[in-house]
Amino acid sequence: MINRTFAVIAATLGASLAATLALTATVPAEEPPPPHSGEARYSFHKTADGYVRLDTQTGAVALCNRQPVGWACVTAPEDRAVLENEIERLHEENAALKQALLSHGLPLPRGTTAEPPADNDGNSVTLRLPSNADLDRVIAFIGRVWHDFVAAIANAQNQAPHKS
Repeated sequence: MINRTFAVIAATLGASLAATLALTATVPAEEPPPPHSGEARYSFHKTADGYVRLDTQTGAVALCNRQPVGWACVTAPEDRAVLENEIERLHEENAALKQALLSHGLPLPRGTTAEPPADNDGNSVTLRLPSNADLDRVIAFIGRVWHDFVAAIANAQNQAPHKS
């Protein structure tokens, strides 16, 4: 019983630490999505062969139809080159608009920064390190996880029958 309890606690602690490390390693590129508003995530539209499923959160489209063992949805192919070209065009347009604002002495909108100079091939990489506040939150979280882990071990020891 105790070994099983320790295994569950260790697995939970490992998952918590992995999640914490993942959170410190990632940097959000934009604002998180708004909370779920109660609308359905997927909308379905009847077709001749089955249904088209639209993910209203991500915009992904899948084709759903009956299979020998139930239903299956296959993500619809998208023309990635067209999307990449549009993203690049919008990125360049955004950089030009920011430059125009700065050249006229106007401030950039809140939450935006000037475009960093591009490398010779037009690619640029910016690395944002976590702030001291981010590190403090992670350290506090790890402290709470450790405290809960120690409390769970003490609780497990108190519940175990005492052998003489």
